[in-house]
Amino acid sequence: MNYITITKDNIQKEHICCAISSNNDIQVSSKKAWLFERLDDGLVFLKSEQRGKCFIEYIPAENAWVPIIAKDYMYIDCLWVSGSLKGHGYADDLLNHCISDSQSKGKTGICILSSAKKKPFLADPKFLAYKGFSVCDEADNGIQLWYYPFHEGAQKPAFKECARHPHIEEKGYVLYYTSQCPFNAKYIPILETVAKENHVPFHAIHIETKEEAQNAPTPVTTYALFHNSVYLTNEELSDKKFLKMIGK
Repeated sequence: MNYITITKDNIQKEHICCAISSNNDIQVSSKKAWLFERLDDGLVFLKSEQRGKCFIEYIPAENAWVPIIAKDYMYIDCLWVSGSLKGHGYADDLLNHCISDSQSKGKTGICILSSAKKKPFLADPKFLAYKGFSVCDEADNGIQLWYYPFHEGAQKPAFKECARHPHIEEKGYVLYYTSQCPFNAKYIPILETVAKENHVPFHAIHIETKEEAQNAPTPVTTYALFHNSVYLTNEELSDKKFLKMIGK
């Protein structure tokens, strides 16, 4: 398998967004705009030359859009291999590249979000454990921070206090999200419409800066849904799933 690194020169012509193929799709354009702005922050997006879900996205932790303290670490936004590309060792390739690249840049280690049991849109804990990662912190909602240090005695990354106990004051359904995930550009307007049609209080909060993300009341900033102050899920919801959730 050959891999391609996304740059400012090739980002418009390369396929990057999961199974979405057209640059005219709002999901693709929003994701590419977000990526383009992060490249100057040291973000790396490495993908297979084949179309499909086979890529890794990582960034120096000080520039990551998550509320963590991880000095001199690299943070993995997403490592995703699925469909026909699974089972060929490509996830190993992508992770090994991240490790090698991070070491060459003088990093202390790498870290990533997961959980005790596999959750949608988070790294598989079984894979992480197999690759030598271990849990270094955990929030009240079960979201865990895993790390892979490059040497013994490395300081462990940790969640900021704002994310350790996910809770907000606002009532109703409140969704925090970023443009890192392409699906948000399509589905959040749909949820807003469905909620309005069903007279359900719903407030979507678009996190638009690194500073906002690093001080968010949730470990997962790409998508974090609360209801009546309590954290519910990081799973991207379709209109059907949302209607089921609200009992419609």
